[in-house]
Amino acid sequence: MSYTGPDFEPPQPRRSRLRRPLTVAVAALVPGALLGWGVYAAVGGPDDTDTAGGGSDRAGAVRTSASPSSDGPASEDGDAKKPAGSSPAPTSEAPSASRPPATGALKGKVVVIDPGHNPANFQHATEINRKVNVGTHWKECDTTGTATNAGWPEAKFTLDVAHRLRDLLEKQGATVKLTQDGDRSFGPCVDERARIGNEAKADAAISIHADGSGAGNRGFHVIMPGAVHDGAADTRAVVEPSAELGKRVAGSFVRVTGTAPSNYLGDGTGLVTRTDLGGLNLSTVPKVFIECGNMRDSTDAALLTSGSWRQKAAEGMSEGIVSFLRG
Repeated sequence: MSYTGPDFEPPQPRRSRLRRPLTVAVAALVPGALLGWGVYAAVGGPDDTDTAGGGSDRAGAVRTSASPSSDGPASEDGDAKKPAGSSPAPTSEAPSASRPPATGALKGKVVVIDPGHNPANFQHATEINRKVNVGTHWKECDTTGTATNAGWPEAKFTLDVAHRLRDLLEKQGATVKLTQDGDRSFGPCVDERARIGNEAKADAAISIHADGSGAGNRGFHVIMPGAVHDGAADTRAVVEPSAELGKRVAGSFVRVTGTAPSNYLGDGTGLVTRTDLGGLNLSTVPKVFIECGNMRDSTDAALLTSGSWRQKAAEGMSEGIVSFLRG
């Protein structure tokens, strides 16, 4: 999501040295998988041969096999921001449309997936600019989100990954609910996104995004709620389980995608805590946000627009959620 985007007000990024080794403290936060990233980075990782538009540098590149996929060419109708540039068009691979029966390890568990933004938000400026109460303050209902330099919108990325993640979790037996499925003209607002998870009594909730930071800023980060008790917001009961969910998602994301944690937020851990996001402040269930990469960096954009990489991203999230729910 853009820093002018979704449920976001810009933090002051704490820059870390590019590709510096993960510390012992990081390994303690996300055991095993982030350590796996350290090994991956040390040997350079495989070359990326499956992203749309060709090569990427070695940090964060993965070789993946073809998966079913869904996106057509880059669209010009999904976001208000359409800067010129050379990011590749997304590949056209799609997740399976089949809905498996509710059997498996997660039978009885409820997961809410929140695909960030809505492709048509830019057509409803008045509605998405109205202010809603997020506990600590008032902020815009929603935003347009960001886009690649070639104009492919974050909102299409998030919905595609949400579908892939839903398929994977349903195969494990979970009951999955999306906050929106391309079936609304705009939104929902950030307070409603949280409320959907609360009313579903979700065992876990995840909000999917992609960042809109500067070129050269690369990698993913998972955002967890800090302690908030103000107005309608009270996260105290969910801070600890949300942190556990975030660590497991981050660890699995590294291991499955081979993508590095953010080099511009989180001090190399891929983990960030915030208290200004309505989607987290108003949640009464364990919830995290994930920024899967930076759409404004050409190397990250090559991954984000690859259907096979998006499948890996969904698999990483799924494995982290399954680990949390079974743990």
